[in-house]
Amino acid sequence: MEKTLNLAKQNLLEKGFLDIEIDPQLDLFAEIEKLKKEKNAVILAHYYQEPDIQDVADFIGDSLGLAQEAEKTEADIIVFAGVHFMAETAKILNPSKKVVLPDLLAGCSLSDSCPPDAFVAFKEKHPDHIVISYVNCSAEIKALSDIICTSSNAQMIVDSLPKDQKIIFAPDKNLGAYINKTSGRDMLLWDGTCQVHEIFSLEKILEFKKENPEAKLIAHPECEAALLDHADYIGSTSNLLKYVQEDSGQVYIVATEAGILYQMAQKAPSKTLIPAPPNNSCACNDCPYMKLNTLEKLYLCLKYELPEITMEESLRIKAKKSLDKMLELSEKLVVS
Repeated sequence: MEKTLNLAKQNLLEKGFLDIEIDPQLDLFAEIEKLKKEKNAVILAHYYQEPDIQDVADFIGDSLGLAQEAEKTEADIIVFAGVHFMAETAKILNPSKKVVLPDLLAGCSLSDSCPPDAFVAFKEKHPDHIVISYVNCSAEIKALSDIICTSSNAQMIVDSLPKDQKIIFAPDKNLGAYINKTSGRDMLLWDGTCQVHEIFSLEKILEFKKENPEAKLIAHPECEAALLDHADYIGSTSNLLKYVQEDSGQVYIVATEAGILYQMAQKAPSKTLIPAPPNNSCACNDCPYMKLNTLEKLYLCLKYELPEITMEESLRIKAKKSLDKMLELSEKLVVS
């Protein structure tokens, strides 16, 4: 048994993903609940995770909600069912806790679009600008930023700064362009994007809306400007969920990662939810990185407490400053 355990751990450390056989008769839901209690662990899951993972999670949310839950948890182990930058964020906020990610290869195309070395050079060209970075970025970019934001609070954070303050916004140019438009700012934008939010076909969406005039297009601000111009509502993942619950409409075209439709269907079972069609032959809008996590990997991750997220303490401290500023401003702005 010990040899098997060591081999499993070695596999995780070397390959960054799980390739261990599991007894098909094993009740993973029951085993995960058992392990959570034994290890004093908490499972945080993003809305884009597969339904089974959302069902076993202790908390489901968007980037801001997950960051807040990570900061206040009393668990010894945080199992982060999301992508790498999210687990990194949890570790930055909880240095004394063990943070694990079901699949170490669950990265992010948006985060990858902003290499730290290139961003340092970009930042040095604009020394009179402060840096606001979207939370979908690496710990290195967080450390190079003055304030972190999410799609939920980006508008509030930008609006809280003096109008004459020069700002670099990274890494998502679509979210930055949307905030520029709604705030009247002229922030300097890093040229990064999320592959999922750029895949939607505006032509197909408009064709569907023409055939179904009662359908409302709701979109995440990471989508391209041309699509956002036709949206009936624009909001963060959690705000899109809230809108579907509270709005009087019945049919919605949802332009964000399709994983959110599971929660939408649970919260608003009478509504018709249609994933926005992509501009390719695939019928899905799944983030390939989010979907690397599976219930099986989550179980093994919790069992072996691997792969673990680690980082240099100096990097963690630098990155935490920008996250603390976001959390401080979010609380202050909401209260006021």
